[in-house]
Amino acid sequence: MPTLKKFSITGAVGNLEGIAHLPDDAPRAIAVVAHPLPTLGGTMENKVVTTLAKTFAELGFAALRFNFRGVGASEGEFDSGDGEVEDVLSVVHYAHEVFGELPLILSGFSFGGYVSARAAQQLHPQRLVLVAPAVGRFEMPPVPHGTLVIHGEKDDVVPLADALDWARPQHLPIVVLPEAGHFFHGRLHQLREIVHHHFCGH
Repeated sequence: MPTLKKFSITGAVGNLEGIAHLPDDAPRAIAVVAHPLPTLGGTMENKVVTTLAKTFAELGFAALRFNFRGVGASEGEFDSGDGEVEDVLSVVHYAHEVFGELPLILSGFSFGGYVSARAAQQLHPQRLVLVAPAVGRFEMPPVPHGTLVIHGEKDDVVPLADALDWARPQHLPIVVLPEAGHFFHGRLHQLREIVHHHFCGH
């Protein structure tokens, strides 16, 4: 079973709190998972976020989830994405200091997907995993070829049509879970399986 370890680091505007999911053996990659919109109650305890972190740890990665500025014990205040990108950069920097220059996977759910996609433009991760990224609500950048995007067919927060409109000019595939809503209630096991397959099937 992966070990959970709390961490606290100094970000651009103060303390950031997080939890690392550590595999049994030495990690073979670092995965950083970003949570949904803080102004709508998003935290690192979100079930999609914790599912992603657990899945990455099962895959042998050191998986770090954390609270954005202004959430929980993380200092600062919501910054509509700009500051949250800085938060991701701070956590990635910390992870590399602790675990070494391992391959990087960036991941995020909803608003966290938007933030991770922006951070990827600076960090150039080996892989990007976006779950129901907040296209239409925020100015989503294009993402690298090979990005895994997972979306629910019945998403009532980020409509699938919006995700397809964003993906279409990039020729970007989307894995669609039929009948699933934005929070993947009752479908987290499938989310886990899709991520597992993406990394183990290559």
